[in-house]
Amino acid sequence: MNEIAPRKTLPRLDESLLTHLPPFSRLEKRQIRTILDQATSRRYDAGVAVFEEGHDADRFYMLLDGYVRVVRITPTGEQVTALHIPAGQLLGIAKAIGRDTYPATAMTATESIALSWPMRLWDTFVTEYDGFATETYKTLGHRVGEMNTRIVELATQQVEQRVANALLRLINQTGRKVDGGIEINFPITRQDLSELTATTLHTVSRLLSGWEKQGLVESKRKRIKVCDPHALVVLSQG
Repeated sequence: MNEIAPRKTLPRLDESLLTHLPPFSRLEKRQIRTILDQATSRRYDAGVAVFEEGHDADRFYMLLDGYVRVVRITPTGEQVTALHIPAGQLLGIAKAIGRDTYPATAMTATESIALSWPMRLWDTFVTEYDGFATETYKTLGHRVGEMNTRIVELATQQVEQRVANALLRLINQTGRKVDGGIEINFPITRQDLSELTATTLHTVSRLLSGWEKQGLVESKRKRIKVCDPHALVVLSQG
């Protein structure tokens, strides 16, 4: 069973926290204030569940800071990472896909801060706030597109291509420039990468070790840095 995050409520938040985020970017400050006054703000330690697969979807969330891993549980009880969600995005929006339970578990990859609202407010937000529904369904479309891309990769690509593509997606979504390359900006293990690419830990470890010798990547202490993105693009294309 995943550890459920304890309640760590934060002080009253300022409207400026939401003005740049797509679901709320078209709203006036008074509208954003109304939205914030109905939200619960909470800080989560790394490695805890914000919500769990199969549980009643009683709240939806906006990740303000940190990163979340979306995890599915296999019939044999194994955890498989489906995708990562960066700060600035909604999650737990089960009602948007016609569900009353969460379809996956959201695990914090780092210490994170999120707002949440009762799910009963979802229809009100979609109806009353301009741009909320449009931007929300854009986010859903992007996630579905990412999952479809991964399905195609699993069906048509060799393991080396899949791992290269996964690293390229992660640095595109969450990378930060550091000395000597671009680092994935949250802790990620070789096991996480093997789950994302439907391969074994041994295979991922072998590939990364080989790429490190070639100067393509650096991998240590749950951190992966891409030193030569162009070389990975070439590998991803076979």
